[in-house]
Amino acid sequence: MIGNKNDFNDAFAIAVAARQAHIKSVGIKSIEQQDNQAQHKARSLAIGQRTALCNQARGLLAEYGVCLPRGVSTVRKNIPILLDDNNEELSGVFKVTLRQLAEQLASLDASIAVFDKAIIQAVKNNDICKRLQSIPGIGPMVSSAYFNEIVNGSAYRKGRDVAASLGLVPKQHSSGGKDVLLGISKKGNNYLRCLMVQGSQSVVTSARKKDDKLSQWLNRLVETRGHNRACVAYADKMARMAWAVTVSGEEYSLS
Repeated sequence: MIGNKNDFNDAFAIAVAARQAHIKSVGIKSIEQQDNQAQHKARSLAIGQRTALCNQARGLLAEYGVCLPRGVSTVRKNIPILLDDNNEELSGVFKVTLRQLAEQLASLDASIAVFDKAIIQAVKNNDICKRLQSIPGIGPMVSSAYFNEIVNGSAYRKGRDVAASLGLVPKQHSSGGKDVLLGISKKGNNYLRCLMVQGSQSVVTSARKKDDKLSQWLNRLVETRGHNRACVAYADKMARMAWAVTVSGEEYSLS
């Protein structure tokens, strides 16, 4: 045992890890990647703050006997009604507080819209991101986040390595020659993994009304394994297809 955590031991551990052939290093991000990542981080923060604000507003309204369903759009739609002068459910003092929350919500909505516009504009000027969007389930947000993490895919030997780095492959707990596969490992970039699963959900849902090969595969998967597992399975497949698209320089083709 080396000892306690301090700067010397941290530096020593880094030096030891750098000498280990099986430990893979992370590529240095370019300025473009760093800029895009900053936009995604700021957008994610604003979305989290907006969710917290809406939950706080719903909680405060519940204390006055006004119960609103979950959802940002529900809160956004009902606040103007509750602030109406003819509405006597709320006191005048609380309406002042609620109006301040409404203004904060509008400010966060505006900030998120600015980040969305900046990310979409950056995607339009990126050839890799444009090719990635040919894959069903990958839009501007997913393609931008994928580019920030994977770039052109040259650091990975195959698509499965990309899926593994995002935590979309089964976690192993094998011993004594007996292979035991559990749920997905959930390692790596949880933000990108979340975006890819969300994108796969739309594809799995829309596959019910389609008859192409991909939709047939997804529908069989939903019948045998359930909707949620089918979504994760397609997210895994989507990560592998995305790697193939980035390294080949070609767009996705269903055929």
